[in-house]
Amino acid sequence: MPLPRKLFCHLLVVMAAAFFFPNPLPAAEPPLRAGVAIADITPAGPYPMSGYYFERLSTGTKDPLHAKALVLRQGDSAAAIVCCDLIVIASDLTDVVREAVERETGIPGANVMLAATHTHTGPDYTKELFQFVTGRKPTGDAATREPYVPRLLEGIVTAVKRADAAATEVKITAGNAFQSDPVSFHRRFLMKDGSVRTWMKLDNPEVIRAAGPIDPEIGVIRFDDAGGKPRGLLSSFALHLDTVGGTEYSADFPFFIEREIRETLGGGVVSLFGNGCCGNINHVDPTKTEANKTDFIGSSLGRSIVAGLPALLPVEAPRLQIRSATVRVPLLECSAEQAVAAKKLLAEIKAGAKPDFLAHVDAYRRLIIDNLRHDIDQEEAMEWLGWGLTKKLAGSGDTMPLGVQVITLGRDVAVVAFPGESFVEHGLAIKNASPFRTTLVIELANHGETIYVPTRPASVGGGYETTNTTVAAGAGELMVETVVRLLREAAAALP
Repeated sequence: MPLPRKLFCHLLVVMAAAFFFPNPLPAAEPPLRAGVAIADITPAGPYPMSGYYFERLSTGTKDPLHAKALVLRQGDSAAAIVCCDLIVIASDLTDVVREAVERETGIPGANVMLAATHTHTGPDYTKELFQFVTGRKPTGDAATREPYVPRLLEGIVTAVKRADAAATEVKITAGNAFQSDPVSFHRRFLMKDGSVRTWMKLDNPEVIRAAGPIDPEIGVIRFDDAGGKPRGLLSSFALHLDTVGGTEYSADFPFFIEREIRETLGGGVVSLFGNGCCGNINHVDPTKTEANKTDFIGSSLGRSIVAGLPALLPVEAPRLQIRSATVRVPLLECSAEQAVAAKKLLAEIKAGAKPDFLAHVDAYRRLIIDNLRHDIDQEEAMEWLGWGLTKKLAGSGDTMPLGVQVITLGRDVAVVAFPGESFVEHGLAIKNASPFRTTLVIELANHGETIYVPTRPASVGGGYETTNTTVAAGAGELMVETVVRLLREAAAALP
């Protein structure tokens, strides 16, 4: 029986459509919106400063400390990256900030990346934070100081809220600038006796060579609004922030990076800096007697970024993805005998003794390890520790749960959050394995309780960094493997 003419014509149309359009066209991605903002997190008055193994109170401000936020929104997906002028991000701080950001902006807490620039001229906030999250009242001199942690939390959350409110459709370009002026140097050295030592000079007859590479790339992501006006720029470079010293607050060399960028792109541009993996990299040239100065380092890096702007490539289809995973990293041991010996040495130091520096470092980190591994008395822990106190991770056992995180934009851009002061080799490994055109690896993100994260080979070599870590050999490699898996999963999910 012949088909009715109307049905026959309809079938012809369907068949023709199937022939010329065999696969349905993918739905267009919602537009990506981004916003940037700054909030001041400088303590209001004298406060303990971070970075060294003795207490020093601040005496003023050289340049202000900031929390700088970048918020990304696309359809139902949202993420925030916050770069803070702090020496470290305690896991407790990450938890409190994520909870507040989710409550006040709707951005899922798990999608918030919180990173420290690692300035050594910022506040030593961690003991007060521990007291804050556990409901303890400050004691001693801290009881008479103006509390800082509420100001810190308000500043970070305010930066995110402002950035979220400022979010607008953006055009993104990204790529890598190259730092040709020598401002970063590997700070571990292979010695003739087979050991590795930190902070040597090449004219030392016992030094053979530097024990590893540097990373001269500066990862750059630029955000312009739909009218072409520059709004923000996220950069990352592997260089330890300890170039200022003294007792005045300072953001260190990222302050001068922003100054150079603003001279070119305008005073309203927000420059976010995330430190690359640089646990074994610093600013001291081992061939010279004097170290590079803060303004020279920051200005040079800023000029390199500006010089690289014309070569940045458009991010054509910036589909936003956020992925994270928890890695249980192995902790080092702290026996009962080691804990007793550590307390004895720290008591002697409090009484005025001046032991070998690495012995001091080892004693302090042993008590941090004891606190991380065991459910010890927290009141006793507070007698010995400032940095190292943690509500979230105390009593973790043989392994400590740390989060790694990736935020990707299409096939072109990835930003990686990596815990601790990680060795440069870890960052290079991630970038080399990444399927994304531009990958920024930002250390000291979300967790700092590892202290340093050496490579497996470095763990047996000696030096300051391997003395000042809580994690066992292979911890860094476990996190690198997980990050690479997350990056490949993000790339594979793209159409």
